[in-house]
Amino acid sequence: MQFKEIIGQQEVKQRLINSVAENRVSHAQLFLGPEGSGSLALAVAYAQYLSCEDKQPDDSCGVCSSCRKYQKLMHPDLHFSYPFFAKHKDDNALTFIEQWREAFTANPYLSLDLWRGYLDAENKQANINIAECHQIIKKLSFKPFESVYKILILWLPEYLDKEGNALLKVIEEPQPNTLFLLVAQNQDQILNTILSRTQLVKIPCLNYEDIKTEMLTRHHQTETAASEIAYLANGNMTEALGMLQQDTKSYHELFVQWLRLCVSNKGLEVLSFVDQAAKMGRENQKNFIRYGISFLRECCLLRAGAERIVKLPEHEMEMAKKMSGVISLGMAQAVISELETAHYHIERNANPKILFLDVSLQIIKILHLKIVPEGNHYIPN
Repeated sequence: MQFKEIIGQQEVKQRLINSVAENRVSHAQLFLGPEGSGSLALAVAYAQYLSCEDKQPDDSCGVCSSCRKYQKLMHPDLHFSYPFFAKHKDDNALTFIEQWREAFTANPYLSLDLWRGYLDAENKQANINIAECHQIIKKLSFKPFESVYKILILWLPEYLDKEGNALLKVIEEPQPNTLFLLVAQNQDQILNTILSRTQLVKIPCLNYEDIKTEMLTRHHQTETAASEIAYLANGNMTEALGMLQQDTKSYHELFVQWLRLCVSNKGLEVLSFVDQAAKMGRENQKNFIRYGISFLRECCLLRAGAERIVKLPEHEMEMAKKMSGVISLGMAQAVISELETAHYHIERNANPKILFLDVSLQIIKILHLKIVPEGNHYIPN
């Protein structure tokens, strides 16, 4: 994995490269970024750059012996640790290393849900067990084999329970030229004893333009499709890549149609829409609801006079301006609340026909009857 293969994050890349050039490489670093930001890919690219035999000013060379082994995730001085679903108490990360290489190679923007798909998870909870902690200590007790550095990339240290305290000594006093790169999403869930021993590398979510450009150039999406995917992904490349596998028809037309039916209280046509929505499939239903939430929030921004920060394609912007003129902030917030609740229930396999009918009735009550639930009245119109 080279830096040039990772979308955006130019400032973070440059900071990592500078740390090597200036010989300021901390032995324990925490790459902290939200899902889909590329934090895991950045950690691997950084490790490859550190081990590269012919470092370039802005990236690893990609052709030396070390880089070729890193591209296959098979360098003898590169080690991975990650949550897994243990079947036996002696299982550790090496038990699942082939699946790990396959998963990361297929998608460097890996999420725990995607990783679960490569394993026989059953109903088990993911964790990093004590056997894995002992394995880490054992692996890192030796000197580097080929490279200057021996590097451990520990993905999602949030899944280290109290057993993680077994790693404190090896993190605080590692063998010479041994590096820990922890890759996390939620700082609050990491053991404080581990957190206090690491140098923080903050990684922001991706911006709209980076994702849109990626969809246009590498995935050959149309301008409209790329804009919609970037808009819905909300900085999460994992979500954006997932949307490529789904029905890419425009959610905008369908959502606006739904609101119009509810505003005019066309009962039979609402029932027809409910039947259509129920057949969309769970992931498309979730994305459709998320689009609706995002679209209404943009309408609220327009109504508040913040047009410069609204990111909508031109034809959707025109509709949003019209809608912002007829829906009050209180109404919009009430509908958003109903949609957020619906998204929660879709994730938990609610009956889609019942769910969309119920949400439709609630939207009719808000937009047609103008009955705004208590708690939204204070929002100025």
